[in-house]
Amino acid sequence: MAMFQPSCKRDGIEGQILDLDTAVKDGVLGGVDSGIVGTGVGEKLDLGRMIEELDLSEVPSVFICPISLEPMQDPVTLCTGQTYERSNILKWFSLGHFTCPTTMQELWDDSITPNTTLYRLISTWFSQKYLVMKKRSEDVHGRVSELVETLKKVKGQARVLALKELHQVVAAHATARKVLVDGDGVSVVSALLGPFTSYAVGSEVIGVLVSLNLDCESKRNLLQPARVSLMVDILNEGSIETKINCTRLIETLIEGKDFQLEIFRSHSLLVGLMRLVKDKRHTNGICPGLRLLRTVCLHSEVKSLLVSIGAVSQLVELLSGLESECLELALSILDALASVPEGRLALKNCSNTIHVMVKLLMRISENCTQYALSILWSVCKLAPEECSLIAVEAGLAAKLLLVIQSGCNPILKQQSAELLKLCSLNYSDTIFISKCKLTRTIQ
Repeated sequence: MAMFQPSCKRDGIEGQILDLDTAVKDGVLGGVDSGIVGTGVGEKLDLGRMIEELDLSEVPSVFICPISLEPMQDPVTLCTGQTYERSNILKWFSLGHFTCPTTMQELWDDSITPNTTLYRLISTWFSQKYLVMKKRSEDVHGRVSELVETLKKVKGQARVLALKELHQVVAAHATARKVLVDGDGVSVVSALLGPFTSYAVGSEVIGVLVSLNLDCESKRNLLQPARVSLMVDILNEGSIETKINCTRLIETLIEGKDFQLEIFRSHSLLVGLMRLVKDKRHTNGICPGLRLLRTVCLHSEVKSLLVSIGAVSQLVELLSGLESECLELALSILDALASVPEGRLALKNCSNTIHVMVKLLMRISENCTQYALSILWSVCKLAPEECSLIAVEAGLAAKLLLVIQSGCNPILKQQSAELLKLCSLNYSDTIFISKCKLTRTIQ
């Protein structure tokens, strides 16, 4: 929409003449019922507060100050016919400018005229939007309260339907989430999780809870073994959306340090997460699954269990097809697994480990280079003669020289120098120097 071009004041009339009916007809009020215009609602509500609380991404362009590009609360018009927010144009004048910011015309009259018509349009438009928002918020508040009360009474399919609606409302409205958290909604919904909870109920409960900002007490309540066990079962059986919700909820629950590790030392949990990250049909589950794996494998007991289910070779196989964020997560997990003996052995026995890690050096990010280098060090240290030969033939020596000569952090350079020295022990100086040529590596 073009910038509002009011005419200059005349005959002593303050502001510019703009017919309200025409403004509504032309869409200035965004198609809102024109019957509300002139009701005085705008004067009863603070315009600044309405603008701030609504935080709308789309506002009619005639309401926007050309200087700040924000909705005007006190529009005033210059003799050129251009309208600005009062504080903005006064600041423009205070900086020594005596021109119109939009047209750059010199002003023959430096007075400013309140644009009462435009103010009324702005105030009415925002008032209508604000009242609609408030009404919707009240409706949501009431409906959430009704659904919580319903969940206390009903069972079977009625419970599933109530949870489905609550899930949808909570996902769509911040007001609904606040009502649940501030009242007894979280405890009511959480109580529906138990050893005999059906998949239909459990998946909807998890969908509701994952949207909420849970307090410590609520988290402890959800960390009861029976409830965690149900979450793990649903993670293994559910739809991709439910699996992702389970993963995110579990990650939220173990963010603190007061959870019991044995609850998550679960073969089923790790198997479910590995299935999630390997699912090529639903790649949106890869990052959530890897994030939770990284969190739980910080503990040595979980690392050993993860190695025992074949995670090392599966993760190495996944690396080549991952986006950078997921790739860094997967490498961090493999690096963590390399800290236990069985993890190092599994990495050594995986035929692709060395070739993939060498290829990743200096390719994606410094963090990826650091993880790959750490993994290579663990493997080569475990079997220096066997693994160093494979690594050098894969181009490791030349890559290490690139790392040493790059602008990466000194620790990384030191690790590269130590690994280079380890690899050189199996070669004469002349042969090793030839292995350091960069041509093949760069290609």
